[in-house]
Amino acid sequence: MRLLSYSNLMQNAGFEQALTSRVDEMVDACTKCGACFEVCPIAAPAGLGSADSKAVVSGVLDILRFGKGPEESQKWAKACMASGECIKACNYGVNPRFLLTMARLAMMRNEKEPVDRRKQGVTVFRKIGEDVSVLSRLQLSEESLIRLGQKPSKEPSRTELPDVVFYTGCNVLKTPHIALLCLDIMDMIGTDYRVMGGPTHCCGTAQLRAGDIDTLGRFANNTIQKLTQSKTKQVLAWCPSCVMQFGETVLPTVQRATGEMPFDMTPFMPFLHAKLDALRPLLKNRVEMTVALHRHPGIAGVMEAAEELLRAVPGITIVKLDVPAVGLQSVNLATLPKFKAELQLKELEAARKAGIDALVAVYHSDHRELCAHERDWPFKIMNILEVIGESMGLRQDDHYKSLKIKQDVDAIITDASDLMKRHGVDLDTARKVIVNGMLGDQPLPLQGKQAAAG
Repeated sequence: MRLLSYSNLMQNAGFEQALTSRVDEMVDACTKCGACFEVCPIAAPAGLGSADSKAVVSGVLDILRFGKGPEESQKWAKACMASGECIKACNYGVNPRFLLTMARLAMMRNEKEPVDRRKQGVTVFRKIGEDVSVLSRLQLSEESLIRLGQKPSKEPSRTELPDVVFYTGCNVLKTPHIALLCLDIMDMIGTDYRVMGGPTHCCGTAQLRAGDIDTLGRFANNTIQKLTQSKTKQVLAWCPSCVMQFGETVLPTVQRATGEMPFDMTPFMPFLHAKLDALRPLLKNRVEMTVALHRHPGIAGVMEAAEELLRAVPGITIVKLDVPAVGLQSVNLATLPKFKAELQLKELEAARKAGIDALVAVYHSDHRELCAHERDWPFKIMNILEVIGESMGLRQDDHYKSLKIKQDVDAIITDASDLMKRHGVDLDTARKVIVNGMLGDQPLPLQGKQAAAG
């Protein structure tokens, strides 16, 4: 069956109708046993440690039906960091994480008028677009922007479809060395790919959070039409938010509405782990480091794949820190800011005590939030692909970390002035993005070397 366009989809079943039917099915299947709440790592930090699990879950179902419910149920839905432990706990075919996402959607739709929800979604989308555009251009040459699909190529377009699509999402382009290393590694193991991503290939997360389902459906359809352009209909995705958005909300809903699953989406770490036999002979250089892996369990299999990949690098020793692993990625912990800052500090202190050489993160938001702490603590903050790349003889400079560690807007602008001129980046816009989108992206304030040493 050919994938229906959004207009046809709306004329037939409709994205929103299909989404509603999926929610209704899960609500009917839920037994209100409370198992999902009992395993939730955020219940206690959110102040719900003594709450009755069955009552909280029952209240979530009320929210899904009526747009509002008991205070404790609303509090749980809003505090969700998407750790995914609830999914493993359910024995009735329900995805509690998806239902909590839909509960937040229901509350938003109950509290705000459609015009206000749409305005909020547009505001967030525009900010993401501006931040991504400016921060990537403060770091990258035109050639690298073209390579990441953010500028039109000067070469003739290929006529044959690639084997796979590599989907960056949006925000990894703020730390573009990570995305470039993905491409370098795929080149070396012989993967035939095409890069897609950035705000023109939006997954619709901002619209979902704002409660604007109509725009979400249109954005999702637009991106789906692009991502299907491969021989295998396989999409390799970097961003965990995109994996969750497509995997739990968008693709199953489109399948419900059209009878067709447009493509399979695979997180990059499990993909790379599946290629370990091809990768091993390329890991030629020893990397003598003791490292700890910064962990988030939200996407099943990613952290396990990352650890196995690190173990394949000759010279690497892995130390596991006694710190809770929660959330989809660092940015999701923002639902409980104090808990998030305390957890990050605990991890830094544990890393110092363990005497590691590097704290190694997987996701881009983790790197953005942690990297400037390298200034104050006696270990490096690195991305896992930097470690793998070093063993393969690959290197991409981490300009984001170099700029952020300066902690000075004027110094950052001076450092990036040539690229700003080359790309026509407006000075006032750059200053605003650096202040809010880079230096402001710091949940745990920097300690100062003397304080961190103590």
